[in-house]
Amino acid sequence: MAQEAVLFANEAFYRAFAERDIAAMEQLWAQAAPVACIHPGWSPVVGRERVLASWRAILTNPASPAIRCRRPRAFVHGDGAFVICYEEVEGAVLIATNLFVREGAGWKMAHHQAGPVAVQNEEDEAAGEDDEQGRAIH
Repeated sequence: MAQEAVLFANEAFYRAFAERDIAAMEQLWAQAAPVACIHPGWSPVVGRERVLASWRAILTNPASPAIRCRRPRAFVHGDGAFVICYEEVEGAVLIATNLFVREGAGWKMAHHQAGPVAVQNEEDEAAGEDDEQGRAIH
């Protein structure tokens, strides 16, 4: 099912981030589709080479914080998909959107954006959230 494949790609992104795996991060990003990234507090980074350079800088910086993805929810439409999730970073909570496109047989990241969220909505913690078609997703 496409939702599971997108969630797997999303998990691979956070695993590459947590393990500071530059090669894995480079494999995750789309090669044919345009890409962009908005790191918290940064101006937009546009273009695959610039996006990957930003990730190399983050992943090789020993002061970069640990990160954990929570409550990812995938939404798929044709050859595009997005995941919204929370990121735990040094006790702070960010909200993130990760956009994926189908390239070949897999899903590749085309956009990542994360920023602060004042308070995590308690409803988001409730079990059994539904997608737009009413199907439970986790």
